[in-house]
Amino acid sequence: MTTDQPVLLCQDLSRHYSQGSARIDVLNKLALTVGRGERVAIVGTSGSGKTTLLNLLGGLDDPDAGSVWVMDKDMAVMGESERARWRNQHLGFVYQFHHLLGEFSALENVAMPLLIGKRPVAEARQRATDVLAKVGLEHRLQHKPSELSGGERQRVAIARALVANPACVLMDEPTGNLDPQTAETILQLLLSLNRDIGTSFVVVTHDPDVAGRMDRTLSLTGGRLTDVTGRE
Repeated sequence: MTTDQPVLLCQDLSRHYSQGSARIDVLNKLALTVGRGERVAIVGTSGSGKTTLLNLLGGLDDPDAGSVWVMDKDMAVMGESERARWRNQHLGFVYQFHHLLGEFSALENVAMPLLIGKRPVAEARQRATDVLAKVGLEHRLQHKPSELSGGERQRVAIARALVANPACVLMDEPTGNLDPQTAETILQLLLSLNRDIGTSFVVVTHDPDVAGRMDRTLSLTGGRLTDVTGRE
């Protein structure tokens, strides 16, 4: 489900680190285009730069060279506050560990991105309630993370990522900390949400089953992406 205008575009993206006197090139003139509603898996060995790439795509770090465009805007030319607003409006994030705020309820955690984006409190709470219902947690609105199971916490994290209707959600091992049955439930949920609301996904994963359920699988090797989808 894609259109001509990408939601996310990288051109000549490069990032290196220094280790003593040695320079380690993690990303080397990398290119990536993600269309509307497209599901993309990124695989690779540990240390290949997958999380570094995800941080650059989300505007959390700056590249040494190249550009990241989100919804037709270059993140590199934005000031920090403008970039934060643009990220809040157009990107969502899901991590292997849910990173929920323990002192807040599920409803409050999910409403947080909207409140940060200056939405009215009543609107934020209603939207958070609706999205939590979509992930099957309408009966857990007032529960804090410590009162939820691992799968429920991850569903809250997914709801938080989707609450602002982002163009793209970036995910780092979203099922990696779950048992197989719960991981399958979360994966099915993500696929159904993608079909229902058309949000694009970029998923870093070591799980071949997760990668196989995406539209494309890209391998990060030698600082660049190679299509290894391999479907007939």
